[in-house]
Amino acid sequence: MNQRITRIIVVVLLIAVGAYIAQPYIDRLLYSASTPRTVEARGSLSDLEHSTIELFEHVSPSVVQVVGTTSGGLEAAQSEGEGVPAQTGTGFIWDKAGHIVTNNHVVQGTEELAVRLASGQVLRARLVGTAPNYDLAVIRVDQTRDLPPPIAIGTSDDLKVGQSVFAIGNPFGLDQSLTMGIISALKRHLPTSAGREIANVIQTDAAINPGNSGGPLLDSAGRVIGVNTAILSPSGTSAGIGFAIPIDVVNRVVPEIIGKGYVPTPGIGIVAANEAAATRAGVEGVAVVATTPGSPAERAGLKGAEASGGRIADVIVAAGGKPVHRLPDLTDELERIGVGKRVTLQVTRNGQERSVEVEVVDIGHKR
Repeated sequence: MNQRITRIIVVVLLIAVGAYIAQPYIDRLLYSASTPRTVEARGSLSDLEHSTIELFEHVSPSVVQVVGTTSGGLEAAQSEGEGVPAQTGTGFIWDKAGHIVTNNHVVQGTEELAVRLASGQVLRARLVGTAPNYDLAVIRVDQTRDLPPPIAIGTSDDLKVGQSVFAIGNPFGLDQSLTMGIISALKRHLPTSAGREIANVIQTDAAINPGNSGGPLLDSAGRVIGVNTAILSPSGTSAGIGFAIPIDVVNRVVPEIIGKGYVPTPGIGIVAANEAAATRAGVEGVAVVATTPGSPAERAGLKGAEASGGRIADVIVAAGGKPVHRLPDLTDELERIGVGKRVTLQVTRNGQERSVEVEVVDIGHKR
């Protein structure tokens, strides 16, 4: 009796082991999908997905790829294997006259320019003007027939940290790429190749990579609120910190580029002390090292550091009624006031504060 039970148990175990071993083969025999699988219904897209899709479809036709060559011509650059130096970036249509906004560093040093539309059409372009102090440039295509419409312009004055933003561009030459994120900080200062700083720069975590430069940063309404210009990354690729020039600056600078080909550099004719050195000396404000001969600052009686010992004379602590803590504070106010106007400065000398009225002039353009 016990032997019979033992045999039954052994047989059952052998059957179980055999079934376990044969399971994959049986599954492949019975369940292999030898025909296309049935498509499952996904349901409706979310409201966020709908709005993002609509934003991209509405705006992306007005975003272009900007291509410039430094030598050899565009035809050679477009031919495979030619090895002609070319630089690429992004731009967006500004008006119906064919003006396109991009970054200065995208077109800097180029000899010929072209833009590629979202449709794939390539149009020749020419440089209208640049504003290196703001890393902005305007180019223009002459063929405006069937050109996509300009993108709606927003404002950067009421932006909030945490609101959603979208970037459309051509990272690494991959055209019509959309990334999204949030505004991660405001009122940043970004140095430019011209040696000045752009104030109130927008910081975002939306992925911005080489090739995105000059493209639009958009709010959730599809309005341009900034021009993507730089990333902060040791490797040169997106590291979660990107920067955009605020649209309020762009909307002031671009019309001047279109009208004059350049943007005046407002100034009063001073040489300011190095910020780090002024801080070490306990100076809060803009310490005047020297004044340019014949400048408004000299005519107003501002004095630089003493030749013997370098003792600081005048320190600008306010401009137009606004506190001045560092040089960008002063340049921001001068830009707001504009060339040809006058600004009232609060200046300290030997512990005494006084008001000085100074004319704002263009210190960047040779007339």
